[in-house]
Amino acid sequence: MTGNSLPTVDPDDLAAVERQLGRLPRGVVEIAARCPCGCPAVVRTLPRLPDGTPFPTSFYATCPRLTRAVGTLESQGLMREMTERLAADSELAGAYRAAHEDYLRRRAELGDVPEIEGISAGGMPDRVKCLHVLVAHAMAVGPGVNPLGDEALSALPAWWEGGCCTVFTEGVTP
Repeated sequence: MTGNSLPTVDPDDLAAVERQLGRLPRGVVEIAARCPCGCPAVVRTLPRLPDGTPFPTSFYATCPRLTRAVGTLESQGLMREMTERLAADSELAGAYRAAHEDYLRRRAELGDVPEIEGISAGGMPDRVKCLHVLVAHAMAVGPGVNPLGDEALSALPAWWEGGCCTVFTEGVTP
């Protein structure tokens, strides 16, 4: 996916993401994953935003219900526990490093940005800094690529229950 081969994002999907974020989405090249309810959940973003800013987060969770659920996991100390396990488990650390390499490879498909070369997101490859990024990566690429993203995703409640987050705001601004 380089040069002129970027997909066109459906305007209705972009409008849904705008409602989720409460602002215009920037640099979106595709809806990378959807909630089981069918609404966008993860976008894939250019590594350089339209204003020229380098943006290492290729996979960005947009569903406010999903992000709140992931935030709850973060507040419960899961990132610290995962980072400790990375230091103690060489097999897990190797799989997490492979997830980092996958993230870099997929981002490079969208362009070369020297300022963020070798930097993935979420703390990869050595620590867990942001579960939102790991879950977004896992949702976008499927199971078996990001072990800690898969683990966090499996620990989440059914955030999509109750309908599409672009229709029901639950009185909470994302």
